[in-house]
Amino acid sequence: MNTPCRNCRTPKPPRMYLCGNCWSLLPAPTRRALNRRDKTAFLRLRELHQQIDGGRPLADITVTP
Repeated sequence: MNTPCRNCRTPKPPRMYLCGNCWSLLPAPTRRALNRRDKTAFLRLRELHQQIDGGRPLADITVTP
């Protein structure tokens, strides 16, 4: 079952943070950081969600490297 993208609410595949269209709007350093799987991965995901929920444009989102 697909869940909605947190930004645009269109369906996204499981295990993806955002739909493909929204993902491509994030800055490249943000995408690279979000792709890293380490002990701070959950923190970066929370940062992403907080900024989206706060209405920040995707192109301006940054997360902990």
